[in-house]
Amino acid sequence: MSDKKMTSSRRHHLKSLVLQIAFELIEVEKKEAAQEKANFMAELPALDLSGDQAALVELLKKLAHTIDKVDEDRYDAESKVTKADKEIEDLRMKVVEIQGMKKPALRKVRMSADAMLQALLGTKHKASMDFRANLKEVKKEVKEEGVDAVGDWRKNVDEQAGMDGRKKKFQG
Repeated sequence: MSDKKMTSSRRHHLKSLVLQIAFELIEVEKKEAAQEKANFMAELPALDLSGDQAALVELLKKLAHTIDKVDEDRYDAESKVTKADKEIEDLRMKVVEIQGMKKPALRKVRMSADAMLQALLGTKHKASMDFRANLKEVKKEVKEEGVDAVGDWRKNVDEQAGMDGRKKKFQG
């Protein structure tokens, strides 16, 4: 056996077959439920509505009591199912947390600046930018290094050495 991946057409075909079988099983289940309901209703004795008003009122009270009991049972069953569903969901979340999220492998995509802008801004806004044209030109200033720089430095030190220099700092 080779470890070839299943083609998408084969996968879709199998998926449609599974769905078709499931649909048929659901139809059979619906028919069985309808037949079971019909059989149950046939087993029930016919209501005897003959008699006086007190007997009918008593019969209605019994029916109301039975309906209340059935409603309570249904509510209890629903709450149990809801609680079980919540527990199942919590367990699924714990499983996902334990396994960790699998990150998809990222692929390198080559895009021009214009294509990126169009993707970001949408097709309405057609902006074409030449980024190189917008770059600032940097002009280098040529500094002259010589005796003047050294002389200026010494002159500043001499001026600030005495009290006169300190006064100039605070006054100026």
